Amino acid sequence: MRYFFYLLIVTFALTIVGCSSTKITGQPYFTAPIPQETATPKLNIFVPKNIKFDAPVLIFVHGGNWNSGKRSTYNLLGRNFAKKGIITVIPDYTLSPAANYNEMTEQIAAVIKWTQAHSKEYKGNAKHIFISGHSAGGQLGALAVMNSKYGIDPKTVSGIILNDAAGLDMESYLTKIPPTKENDYLATWTANPENWKDASPIYFIDKNTPPLLIYVGKKTYTSIKEGNANFLKALQPFQPEVSPIYLNKKHIPMVVQYFFPWSHRFDEISDFIKKNSN
Repeated sequence: MRYFFYLLIVTFALTIVGCSSTKITGQPYFTAPIPQETATPKLNIFVPKNIKFDAPVLIFVHGGNWNSGKRSTYNLLGRNFAKKGIITVIPDYTLSPAANYNEMTEQIAAVIKWTQAHSKEYKGNAKHIFISGHSAGGQLGALAVMNSKYGIDPKTVSGIILNDAAGLDMESYLTKIPPTKENDYLATWTANPENWKDASPIYFIDKNTPPLLIYVGKKTYTSIKEGNANFLKALQPFQPEVSPIYLNKKHIPMVVQYFFPWSHRFDEISDFIKKNSN
């Protein structure tokens, strides 16, 4: 009965947002070699109908513990942001064990570069690009922007929106619980502590870090709560105005809420985007 009720709500949500945007599916964005027997990563674009030029662009990076997930799961999220006048880009990326954190982040950086180069074709403003991610996607999106080795000038990204982000301080977590083959963590993070630090956005916070909007679930995993707390403490000297928004949700509901157009998150994020698009 609960599943049926949930299905009815999702169907209703689809009906509401179904005609509010145009969806471009399966756009390749990554030209470098990828692991054999893995699909070339692609992205979907959700463009608001009746859009004017210079619309803001949001890149959303999905989660899934770095070894699962796909862009098509988040079609409703893309349509709901488009309904707010925000062009939304949702990529796939090569998952572990076929790729490690560095290769995944290289692909997310490629998404940012592709979006900067092509946003004008969809009436977007390349100077108003924001990146968001849930869970593992938060770590990958933040790292792609903040770690200079990925070739993204942080001044070209207008803001970062973290939604119950995992892995912000992966070095601290893996020092306590070294990676094993479980959950493909050894393939994702390697056994080298230097890589754990290199994978942790917390070590790349500085005066050039784009403005942040941070959501944390009150019922989320302890490791995510701790990682966000450490990240916020390191961020404080540079962005003292940032105060996380705590929601009374578990980890998965933190992203499922975006499937419903009535979520308050859309207005909050729209306000953040408007504030940082000037």
